[in-house]
Amino acid sequence: MDRHHHGYTWLGSGFDLHRDGPRREVHPEFRASPLPPLEVAQWLLKPEHFVRGTWTDPGEAAGWYGTQVRAHTNAFTDRHERDVVEQRLAAVRARLTDGQDVVGGWWLTGQRFLSVCLVACSPHRLRGDLPCPQILS
Repeated sequence: MDRHHHGYTWLGSGFDLHRDGPRREVHPEFRASPLPPLEVAQWLLKPEHFVRGTWTDPGEAAGWYGTQVRAHTNAFTDRHERDVVEQRLAAVRARLTDGQDVVGGWWLTGQRFLSVCLVACSPHRLRGDLPCPQILS
């Protein structure tokens, strides 16, 4: 498969993020845990069912990312983040075209946390040793 990006999301209790054991590749629960890994590229080590979508077109991937983020903007706890979200989303396509990951994380009302990531694959620019999850499964 040509260079592409996989999309990942996680929405849950911010308290769960402090359980960093399952977020580390060496932890026995790592592959089964829905928590975002501490190293973004390590999403690629998790089973394919965590992949929310796969795109070769940067515009389509950026559109998906924007949809995920905008669905929660009103719940952002940081007013500044709400005010600048469109500016940040405008830069996503260029980053994807350059083969970069796009990583977003926001605190939401109710002590929740939203993580939305697009992870480059085939190969990952910094971790070319990581396999594509669609080949692993």
